[in-house]
Order: sequence, then C-alpha cells, then structure tokens
Amino acid sequence: MKTSELNFDYPQELIATHPQHPSRVLLNSNGQNSELKWNDFLTQFKSGDILVINDTKVLKRRVFSDDGHEILFLDSPTDQSQMGKDRKYETWSVLFPSKKLKLGDKIPMPLGLTAELIQKGIPQTIKLSEPVDEEYFNKVGELPLPPYIQKARNERHNREGENTAYQTIWAEKPGSLAAPTASLHFSPQDLEFLKSKGVEIITLTLHVGLGTFLPVTADSLEDHVMHEEWVEIPSHHWKKIKDAKANGHSIWALGTTVVRSLESQALGRFELRRYSYSGTTDLMIRPGFEFQIVDRLLTNFHQPQSTLIALVMAFAGKDNVLETYQWAIEKKFRLFSYGDLTYWERS
Repeated sequence: MKTSELNFDYPQELIATHPQHPSRVLLNSNGQNSELKWNDFLTQFKSGDILVINDTKVLKRRVFSDDGHEILFLDSPTDQSQMGKDRKYETWSVLFPSKKLKLGDKIPMPLGLTAELIQKGIPQTIKLSEPVDEEYFNKVGELPLPPYIQKARNERHNREGENTAYQTIWAEKPGSLAAPTASLHFSPQDLEFLKSKGVEIITLTLHVGLGTFLPVTADSLEDHVMHEEWVEIPSHHWKKIKDAKANGHSIWALGTTVVRSLESQALGRFELRRYSYSGTTDLMIRPGFEFQIVDRLLTNFHQPQSTLIALVMAFAGKDNVLETYQWAIEKKFRLFSYGDLTYWERS
C-alpha cells in the first residue's frame, strides 16, 4: 500500500485546540455515517459487552532547555518497561531540532544540568551531566502535547489545566509520551452508567511511544519500521475477553492502543509472567490485517500519513474511512487529539 493513500485534506480551523465535553460522536456502520448525541452513544453498549481501556499515564517529558530548545525525552536506552519508574539515568533517547548542533555540543538544561549530544538521527541520544529520574521531569517538564496543537494555538507552552485535560481519568501507570486520547471523552459518570447496563470495563497498559506517533516516511506502508511499545495485559482480564468473545458479546476497544495490544496478544506476542501477559509490540495494523478480537473501535480522528489512520482503514476499509473523514469535515467535526470521537462497527 502506498503511503500517499493515507492522505486527506482538512481545514486548519477544524484542529481542536482544547477538549469539549460532551463530544460529538460519528457512527460509521455498514459504510453509513450518522451523528450520535453522547447519551445516545452510551446506549449502544449491551449487557455482557466488554469495554477495554488503557490505563497508562502520560509523563512530563517535554523539557525546554535554558537556551530555548524543546526536547522530548523518550526513554533511556534500556528496558522500555522501566519507563516512568523511579530509576535515574544519564543517557536518554530524545527528539528535538538538532540540525545546527554537532556531536559533543552541550545544551544548558534546567536546574543547572547540561546535556551533551552524543548521537544524531531519529531519535537522538544525549548524556546529562548527572543522572535524573521522573522527579526531575515532574519539576521542569510539561506533558508532551502534539505539535500541531501548539502550532494551531501559536503557543509553545501548555495552558493552565493541561495536566488534567491531557490525562485520562483512569491514568494509573506512568510511562506514555502521549495520551490515549479517545479516553479523554469519558467521565466517571459514564463508566458508572455503562456498569449499570452490565458492561464490564477492563484495563490493560500500553505505554505510548514513537511507535504510535511517528509519521510514515517510507513510500510504501510495508517498508515503515514500527518502534516497539511496552504492553501489559492481566491474565484474568484476557480470560474475560476470550470468554465474552466466545459467548457472542462485543469487545469494544477504546483507542488504537487497545486495538494493537489485544491483537498483538491474539498473535502470541507476549509472555505470561506471573499474573499478566507482557512484552513489547511493533505490530503495525494496515489494510489486509485479520482482526481476531476487536469488534467495535472507538477512536479520535487521526492525522494523514500516520500508522493510526492505517489501522482504522484496516478495521473499516480504506475508501470507507476516507469518505467518512470527508463527510466529517463537511459536518465540521473537531479533529485529532482534542477532537471528537468516531465509532466504527465491523460489518
């Protein structure tokens, strides 16, 4: 599949720069589009269905150097499963504009530290003058909002209240570099309503990293290399999902991270370690993929030329997705991370 087939045009003014509650909901069922009010959307769930959510927590890994560089700290070049845990490291994989820098250049950092550029590329590698852990980032960092939101706002820094707005209400396990944004639409009252209908809400963890948000740069989607992301699924949750599936109930995936986690597990990507299946996944879901677990997909609108829109196309059909996006743009749905929710049913 050509990467150019993932493209679509959209007006910049439809980029959502702040959350809106309740969200508009676009339903695509059997290739037909309609808009649901939020409360009507919640009635689509049936007793016995399972809603799977991602309980990852976004880290404050966007740091501004003393000379103005905006640096996204990814992880230490060690086991990614340790992201967000209280361990100190000197060497970090990072993303920032570094064309004007050469190896060995030093960057002044907050709280008196310096960072030496020791490797260029995507990502780059820097070495700090002393090891740091999440305590440092919590003091000096910001949540890494998508750059297109900053650009649309014409602002570099996060707004007041962003620490709450860009974090899900069930965020528990620190480790992500971006929020699973479909989850931002739900309130505690919504969850209680679903539970009262007999819907079971099940958690898993995928720590969002480069694998989720790097654009596809290869001419062919098949040539794109996905970065690995850490996943953990409690074994008793997986059993509940399999049992519900076997009994004819629908498995609802709240976001693309949940889809990749469940379908990776169905392919046997993870090891059973004590009470959970865990490991890394580099699974890229593209048109032609055979889904084994997910029946209904809830997700936001995604940017052109991304692995995320490729996943939605795999689930609902390339032409159907592009036509639906065009319909949504004409109806002025709000786009991307802070935008409206889409609900896709598999026919």
